[in-house]
Amino acid sequence: METNETISVKLPVFEGPLDLLLRLIDINKVSIYDIPIVEITDQYLTYINKMDRIDLNSMSEFLLMAATLLDIKSKMLLPAEKNEEGEEEDPRAELVNQLLEYKLYKRAAEELREREEETGQAFCKKPTIPREVAAYAPEIDTDALLKDVTLSGLYKVFQDITRRSVEKIDPIRSRFGKIEKEEVNLAERIEYVRQYAKERGHFSFRQLLEENCGKTRIIVTFLAILELMKRGELRISQEKTFAEIEIEAA
Repeated sequence: METNETISVKLPVFEGPLDLLLRLIDINKVSIYDIPIVEITDQYLTYINKMDRIDLNSMSEFLLMAATLLDIKSKMLLPAEKNEEGEEEDPRAELVNQLLEYKLYKRAAEELREREEETGQAFCKKPTIPREVAAYAPEIDTDALLKDVTLSGLYKVFQDITRRSVEKIDPIRSRFGKIEKEEVNLAERIEYVRQYAKERGHFSFRQLLEENCGKTRIIVTFLAILELMKRGELRISQEKTFAEIEIEAA
């Protein structure tokens, strides 16, 4: 692609290197998907050479993009690399994706700024209604309101509400008592299981839990059994899958 060598870029301020690249692409009237990297790189370097170098943070961003462009330019001069599928990789692909994403965010920011400006031009009139008018409430004619209400009608409404209330009750959860936090100490539970085993000698896990046990107590009891097994004080057996778990004092 031939370009005019006398092209002059005289734009005072850019928000960043991507903003400058988008402007150069627009000036050259080229596709963002097919960037003439050689021409754009030369124009980009020409611009940053004329930049004010007082702002070092901003300048470092532009220099980093310059290095990226030079790297892409050098790769474009070499034979194209191929990916795992055997397709040629375009060194400009990552840069194109960055430009497209930046362009999207920039457009969204412009729309938000336009909406802010439109909102700033709108004014709301403060309420000027007199207090007496604002506090006015029309009188209610109870006779007219209840003229079609009968005792049988009220009773039917009462039955409907009662029936709906009953239907909302969970037949299972409604039988539950008060839920309280169950405090279970592992050391105490181990001692309890040890004494239980000494008194009975042989018993099942189900028998051990015949007392009113909550979920926490069952878990701690199971941990106590495992600890006593580890210490060699209990032996566990089960004839077959899903059969009773038999416990015996060692």
